[in-house]
Amino acid sequence: MQLIAFVAAAITLLLTGTMAGFFFAYSSSVMLGLDAAGPGHAIPAMQAINLTVRNPVFFVAFFGTPAAALVSAVVFLAARRPMAAALFLFAGLVYFLGALLPTALVNVPMNEALATATVPADPRAALKLWSDFSVPWTWWNTLRTAFSTLSLLVVGLAIFVSGRHQPAHKFRGR
Repeated sequence: MQLIAFVAAAITLLLTGTMAGFFFAYSSSVMLGLDAAGPGHAIPAMQAINLTVRNPVFFVAFFGTPAAALVSAVVFLAARRPMAAALFLFAGLVYFLGALLPTALVNVPMNEALATATVPADPRAALKLWSDFSVPWTWWNTLRTAFSTLSLLVVGLAIFVSGRHQPAHKFRGR
């Protein structure tokens, strides 16, 4: 059971960290770089990114994060480590509510709307189109970053708590 718990916790940690880093990279560099490139380059670049991000590697990490947290919660509950199990469950819920749902309800619809846009010839119209997309998209992405990072911290706490649990052994002396 210890090996299964270790593997489940490690996968949860890896996936949660991957997604926190993924969202962080967008808010701290990708969107800033696209903003600096100007709307004529940013709009088609973001359209291309949105097409290519839909791939099996991303899907495993994105959807696997809450699933791994749930599996870890079940494994640690079976291992009689209820506090760690509760923390893994909480981490999955934080990620689901703060990263997965906003992605599905806000960022993806914004991406789909941008996918049909063409870069306006008028520089002011192009800037408005990009700003109307970039500012709220980045805000929501930063929210996803915060929740993913919180989820990662909770996974770390769950692992810490699980390591502090020592089964009671009765010492049988002579």
